[in-house]
Amino acid sequence: MVTSGALRCRYEMILSGQRGSMNRLAILLIDDNAVQATIRQTILKRAGYNVIAVLSPVRALEQLRQEGFPERIGLVITDHLMPEMSGSRFTRELRGLEPTMPVMVISGLEEAEDEYEDLNVTFRMKPLMPDTLLAQVDALLPTV
Repeated sequence: MVTSGALRCRYEMILSGQRGSMNRLAILLIDDNAVQATIRQTILKRAGYNVIAVLSPVRALEQLRQEGFPERIGLVITDHLMPEMSGSRFTRELRGLEPTMPVMVISGLEEAEDEYEDLNVTFRMKPLMPDTLLAQVDALLPTV
């Protein structure tokens, strides 16, 4: 059972940016829905993580191929349903570039998880509460 004091402490830690301060690797967040991307980016940034949000999986792959991000990426968080390219196709192409990169897929479709078999991803269903998102990032993002 989580006490109100523990929740208050956790909330204060998130607001002060202490949670992700040990990590120097950035999180690449891919979602074609700008509102969803902004919400997740804000949650992660307030927790102290470096986050690069991209609205297009095609653009994200181009930048990864060209090493065009200002920071080294340590974790990819992607939506499943996107107009240019699905999250599963993106992940397959990413695996050709970065075979061991941690990937978290967020989807509202439970059956979509089957598309990620053998791709070594963490699959989470929407809605993804902030505490759950942060706990998953803590578990997946390597420290340097």
